[in-house]
Amino acid sequence: MFDLTGKIAVVSGASSGLGVQMATAFARQGANLVILARRVERLEEFAEKLRKEYKVKVLPLKCDVTSTEDIDNAAKAAEKEFGRVDILLNCAGSSKDKGVVDMTDDEWDFTIATDETSVFKMTRAFARIMQKNKYGRIINIASMYGLVGNTEIHTVAYHASKGAVVNFTRAVAAELATEGITCNAICPGYFETELTKAVLDTPSFQEFAKTHVPMQRYGKPGELDAAAVFLASDEARYVTGAILPVDGGYTCI
Repeated sequence: MFDLTGKIAVVSGASSGLGVQMATAFARQGANLVILARRVERLEEFAEKLRKEYKVKVLPLKCDVTSTEDIDNAAKAAEKEFGRVDILLNCAGSSKDKGVVDMTDDEWDFTIATDETSVFKMTRAFARIMQKNKYGRIINIASMYGLVGNTEIHTVAYHASKGAVVNFTRAVAAELATEGITCNAICPGYFETELTKAVLDTPSFQEFAKTHVPMQRYGKPGELDAAAVFLASDEARYVTGAILPVDGGYTCI
């Protein structure tokens, strides 16, 4: 089960963090990859590592997911290289963390553009390719903060954008359900990446995790892989519009 050999998977935000982890998971299952990010040098290094370790084809493309032109060019390049796209993982994102009283228009617009509008633009471009073959697996990386508020950090635009991704996922799932295309969302909790590890390992966060996360710890590298691989698989053909928290139980209390 869950063999992705020969599938073509597009992963945005693939130069670091969760994007790298899940692109690696797809390659491990045999998928060929189109990896997108702004830092093309890091993409090239990552692509070479995947080719050597998993013997898959990898096309690295520089792409700013807030740019319609970049996204449309990436879609054309992917289709030209592989002839189709089977899987789209929308992982790229960033945010300006401020509360509702202090956030500026520019900070709000930046976060919404990067975390919400980019998912629409990516899905629009690559779903058009999927429609040609009546097959596709779209996976949006939202957040547990798209399901709940929080009292630890003021990040109102991030909450708004990820909440929008959750219901965008449901809308796309309903719209494309008769075309062999599924659309689901993963809502990660606190996860270790190169950018978050220093904060997550502090005594204050460790204490916070003990009282707010039922498993009393943050997510480790690789613990999102199973969710992504499952939703990308043929076996998940009857799963669409699902919102899957992977958060150690944070949103269940």
